[in-house]
Formats: sequence, C-alpha cells, structure tokens
Amino acid sequence: QVQLVESGGGLVQAGGSLRHSCAASGTLFSINTMAWYRQVPGKQRDLVASITSTGSTNYADSVKGRFTISSDSAESTVYLQMNNLNPEDTAVYYCNTRNRLTKVDYWGKGTLVTVSS
Repeated sequence: QVQLVESGGGLVQAGGSLRHSCAASGTLFSINTMAWYRQVPGKQRDLVASITSTGSTNYADSVKGRFTISSDSAESTVYLQMNNLNPEDTAVYYCNTRNRLTKVDYWGKGTLVTVSS
C-alpha cells in the first residue's frame, strides 16, 4: 500500500504561480514513477507531468515551459511548480503513482486550483 498526501493549491490570478507537493509513504520500493494529473468536472482526468526515479520527466503539451515537476527522494516527495497560470489550468490536481509489480494505481485526495482572469 502507498499513501499520498498532497498540499498546495488555492486561488491565484492569471499569470501567478502555485506549488503543489505530494508526500508518499508506505511500500515505496514498488514504485518508480510519480505523476500529477488534473481533472475538470465532467471531463476525464489528464496527465499533467510525471517523473521517474531516475529523474526523467514528461509533460503535457499544454503545460510545457510553465510547469516543472521535481522530486526529493530522501523525503519521498514530489513537487509541481506551476508558473504563468491561466484560467484553463483551473482543475482539481491529483498526485498519482503506480505499483510497478501489481499495476495498482494510488491517488491523492486532490487539491483544487482556481485561476481567475
């Protein structure tokens, strides 16, 4: 089992910045990738960014150049720095990881980001 506890989110004006963090605990040897997803009500949950245990990153085209995912392996924490936010970034943001052996997904509870124009 893996537990993910998120913090961050909130209300920000367009052009502003926010930072999410996600602390993982539990059976961590079974994971090697952590990710952030976001979801707007009525739409599917989409990948925002991911990072592997070796530091390889992947970003959705819509956030490239504005968002940065990073991790602190010693703290088992992953971060999402979001800059130059726009109203289209308004969503609930979820931390995610997957057990590479069982393929079970684990999710945080989600944090709301609201970007006002």
